[in-house]
Amino acid sequence: MANGKRAHYLTYRSISAALQPLPRPVAGAIATMVGYGTMWLQPGKRRLVHKNMRRVLGPEVEERTVDRFVAAAFDSYAHYWVDASRVGLLTGGSRVDDRWTIEGMEHVESSMKRGKGTILAIPHVGNWEYGGLWMAQHGYPMVCIAEVLEPRELYEWFVTQRERLGLTILPFESDSTAKLLAYLREGRLVGLLADRDLVGNGVEVELFGETTTLPAGPAMLALRSGADLMSAAVYHYRGDRHHAVINPPIDCARTGRLRDDVARITRQVAEEMEVMIKRAPEQWHMFQANWPSDREQAV
Repeated sequence: MANGKRAHYLTYRSISAALQPLPRPVAGAIATMVGYGTMWLQPGKRRLVHKNMRRVLGPEVEERTVDRFVAAAFDSYAHYWVDASRVGLLTGGSRVDDRWTIEGMEHVESSMKRGKGTILAIPHVGNWEYGGLWMAQHGYPMVCIAEVLEPRELYEWFVTQRERLGLTILPFESDSTAKLLAYLREGRLVGLLADRDLVGNGVEVELFGETTTLPAGPAMLALRSGADLMSAAVYHYRGDRHHAVINPPIDCARTGRLRDDVARITRQVAEEMEVMIKRAPEQWHMFQANWPSDREQAV
């Protein structure tokens, strides 16, 4: 393990240990300071987030308004990581329920009764792990795919933290699809982050007025398994409150060639995620180049 990556892992573990005993308001104040500090210390990242916010908000929005959303996005992202470092403290069903509201849960309940499994396509919005905790505590433990972080020790620590919430975490590897299909055949709930194409070989879609690619996995799994596919997001609001939105199942009936059906379904996912992201643009934690034009500039 390279010394730099090892130091990154130890730093994160140390920050987590230091934050856990602090009251939530104190940890939140630290998050805000870190978020704003990061925004000014990383001008390249700030420009990238600005472009993403401009896409979401549209060309007609004033520049100062976009800047406000950029600052709020850094603040939200810092709060997400602080909460992630304290995720092991999220225990106790009643305490979670007191801070939780949800719309569309009937779609999941109806789908799970079919016994063919359910797939949630989730954008990087708010705090999806909190949603996974609530689902597990209400009888629907979720299976998820996670990008393998470096060093591996850091990834394994994140996995351990999330498994304490009732999540089953699989690494993003070559056999991930086969494993997810097996879980769906067992009638399980699968959650997939679907607004970023990690491999770069996904389906071409129009996202906020510009062409990019999104992963084909959610659509492909739904078509191969017969599971329902629906989009969902979990928003984080003041007072440490969370609100989840689950949309009705997407029409995943076979209509022609598999390739065409995958493209059609993925484009529907993209349209629904646009709506969910626009609901709270500052909570969209997209701090990577997500469009070809941004990737080309980064080279």
